[in-house]
Amino acid sequence: MHLPIAVDSFIQFCVVERRLSPHTCAAYRFDLADFGKWAKVDLAEITTASLKEYMEDMASRKLSTSTVRRRLACLKAFFRYTSEASGLANPFDGWRIRIARRKQLPRSLSRGEASALLSTSGLALPRLSRSHQAIEIAIRLMVSTGLRVGELCALQRDDVLSQGAALRVRGKGSRDRIAYVSDPKLALDLVALSTRSVANAALFLNRAGRPLRPHSVRSRLRTLAEQAGFRRKLTPHMLRHTAATLLIETGVDIRFVQRLLGHSSISTTEIYTHVSDEALRTTLARANVLSSLG
Repeated sequence: MHLPIAVDSFIQFCVVERRLSPHTCAAYRFDLADFGKWAKVDLAEITTASLKEYMEDMASRKLSTSTVRRRLACLKAFFRYTSEASGLANPFDGWRIRIARRKQLPRSLSRGEASALLSTSGLALPRLSRSHQAIEIAIRLMVSTGLRVGELCALQRDDVLSQGAALRVRGKGSRDRIAYVSDPKLALDLVALSTRSVANAALFLNRAGRPLRPHSVRSRLRTLAEQAGFRRKLTPHMLRHTAATLLIETGVDIRFVQRLLGHSSISTTEIYTHVSDEALRTTLARANVLSSLG
């Protein structure tokens, strides 16, 4: 079987049967295209040795550990599918790959930076069009609930529950969950968005009346970061990290944060306790009780 045909079949399987997000399917297609450009052979000719050579190629290109891990995870899923669908041998069978995971604390905004971001956004709100106001509401929602940008853009009007106090979220891996909105003003804004008279069922719309896209959120965040005087790049995922970190610093039980973020394992959520420890160390260093005593 030709590799491009197998890739198309796999992507269709991911869309129809696994119900993966468009973002995930696009990432799979991108990673498989990179492998296809390197391999240039039929599917049946790919062996464990081929995969090891591909790993060496990625190393020669100095790809990051996270990129290598992601591409191998994609290839594992792809060859598992082709093995079951066509009966071809799975080149991953019997091969245990160990790639050290680089431990890196998630980048988040400090409480002061988050406040500056929301203040900058709030000052602009009255002057903005309805579609741009929707993006500002979306940003506040991400800061308070830690929604992924893909989850945010996938929200439908009927996902707004309990007068805006809760949202039905379609998470990664087809895992749905409920996200709770504690801010009354934000809840009212969500209700207003969900009850407006428009043809599209999406909760957040762009100025063309189509569902809001992740790149629009990223673009608005870049603008807000510049206006707020930030010296570093601001991404939607940083807002997710910020929400988790601020909740834990406020004293919210880590199990509740896990549920809010949609983590399948609490170990994923525990990294935010280390971020809070960093904040604690920084605060104590500034305080330096002994130096204040002379």
